[in-house]
Amino acid sequence: MSLIPATILTGFLGSGKTTLLNRILHEEHGQRIAVIENEFGEENIDNEILVQETSEQIVEMNNGCICCTVRGDLITALSQLAQKRRDGELTFDRVVIETTGLANPGPVAQTFFMDEEVATSYLLDGVITIVDASNAMQQLDKFDEAQRQVGFADRLFLSKSDLVDQEHLSLLEQRLKRINPRAPLGRTDFGHAPINEILDIRGFNLNDKLEIDPDFLKSEEDHHCDDHCDHHHHEHDHSGHHAGDHTDGIAAFVFRSDRAFDPARLEDFIGQLIQVYGPRMLRYKGILWMEGASRKVIFQGVHQTMGSDLGSPWSADEVRGSKIVFIGQSLPRSIFIEGLQQCLV
Repeated sequence: MSLIPATILTGFLGSGKTTLLNRILHEEHGQRIAVIENEFGEENIDNEILVQETSEQIVEMNNGCICCTVRGDLITALSQLAQKRRDGELTFDRVVIETTGLANPGPVAQTFFMDEEVATSYLLDGVITIVDASNAMQQLDKFDEAQRQVGFADRLFLSKSDLVDQEHLSLLEQRLKRINPRAPLGRTDFGHAPINEILDIRGFNLNDKLEIDPDFLKSEEDHHCDDHCDHHHHEHDHSGHHAGDHTDGIAAFVFRSDRAFDPARLEDFIGQLIQVYGPRMLRYKGILWMEGASRKVIFQGVHQTMGSDLGSPWSADEVRGSKIVFIGQSLPRSIFIEGLQQCLV
């Protein structure tokens, strides 16, 4: 039986996750979706969608979707759903997990790599983060969780954009792109967003060919800062405000090289990075050129959980090179870059 695609839906309190989930549950889209509410209380749960009893329950919607409330271990819930599917007790095509508004999505994502039964039953398709346009600036200033939710995203969707003016929206979009430049940014109005931009995005699929957004590679421009940089990066608008006034602990940078990696040296160095900085390394992924390898190596990880896989062959006329994106919390860019350079042939 093929792996079950899974999507993590996250976002801060009141961002509109349940509104979007409500539409997914009730829309006639032809897909049978098991929805897991990873909540530990009832105060944030939409009464129209979810079961209010204190124990875990599964209810089937009239369009074939399944809703499962979970107030316990996520691994157990995923394993039980997969077993019921194998036994023919439940029929569904994919799973959507909605996290609580104060959740760090990292441990949820790690579930799909750390537990053997879950890893052999599910394929983590992507992390979708909903951002409340009217409150996000203050939330990003005050809460690390809000920054982590943005940093982990494979896709970002702005909600409530009708409540703010264009100037505010532009500043927010600039800030989100600085925190997570590789995540496409869309809009969701009253829960409406294209299903094909939420499901089957292959944001987390190691077996799929990984391509890094070329716009991200341009985002650093020509100046490369390290921990000792004293340059001030402010983007000015006509109101006199600085888009760079907000100091976000989560940021992204990219390593690029047109020389091949020495596999043994790279493995040792990445292992050291994960040991020291793993809890602060939110997401990292890349395409690697390894010495002597005829195929690309696809590499990615979440915190201390890392994996790699063989990609497509290098074509004869293709310019070989490596690109790695790191998104993390207060990561020492110079240590990462200089260390990776030492791993090159």
